[in-house]
Amino acid sequence: MNDPLGDMLTRIRNAQLRGKSTVTTPASKLRAWVLDVLADEGYIRGYDKSADANGHPTIVISLKYYEGNPVIRELKRVSTPGRRVYAGSRDLPSVRQGLGVSIVSTPRGVMSDAAARSANVGGEVLCTVF
Repeated sequence: MNDPLGDMLTRIRNAQLRGKSTVTTPASKLRAWVLDVLADEGYIRGYDKSADANGHPTIVISLKYYEGNPVIRELKRVSTPGRRVYAGSRDLPSVRQGLGVSIVSTPRGVMSDAAARSANVGGEVLCTVF
């Protein structure tokens, strides 16, 4: 797998299209950090770490719905392994005029664009959520 974060985002999109309440993905620190931001911003209910039948660590993500519709309307990968996208604290992209969130990997950790602006740090723009 070349893009583990892109794989997780695709799994979330596919599970929401099918109306699933949970989705399972292989575990990694970066995935957990991104899920922490999604949970803090209210896009998912939360996640639990567990292991599959072979003993490999996995993450079970609890998806969030409002009146039968998924809370996450749009989930896009911005920076890919073949094309990294970096932005300074003043150049961080605004998603849907501030209604959405950009998730940024900074020297101080993975955080939302608003938190990165307030901490005055830039970094790699991982994905956008609306």
